[in-house]
Amino acid sequence: MLYKYIPVLTDFVVGLIEFLLSLRILLKLLGASTNAPFVSWLYNTTSPLLAPFENMFPTTNFGGGFTLEASALFALLTYAFLGLLLESLLNHLKALKK
Repeated sequence: MLYKYIPVLTDFVVGLIEFLLSLRILLKLLGASTNAPFVSWLYNTTSPLLAPFENMFPTTNFGGGFTLEASALFALLTYAFLGLLLESLLNHLKALKK
C-alpha cells in the first residue's frame, strides 16, 4: 500500500532539488550578495548537491558580480534527467506488479 506514495515522494524530492538549484543559478547570475542570510543558506544547502559536478565546467564572471555557474546548470539538467529515469523505472515496476 505504501508503494503508491513512492513516486509522489520521489517527484517531490527531485522537484525540490531542481527548484533549489534553479534558484541558486538565478541568484548567482543576478549577483546576489552572500551577506544576505537566505542567499548564504541557499548556497550552503546546494553545495553538497553540486559536489559531484564541481569544477567540471568553468565559472564565467561577467563583471559586477554576475556569475554563470555552468557546473550548476549541468547538475540541474543531470538531476532532472535522473528524476525522469527514476520515474520511468518506478512506472515500469508498477506495471509489472499489476
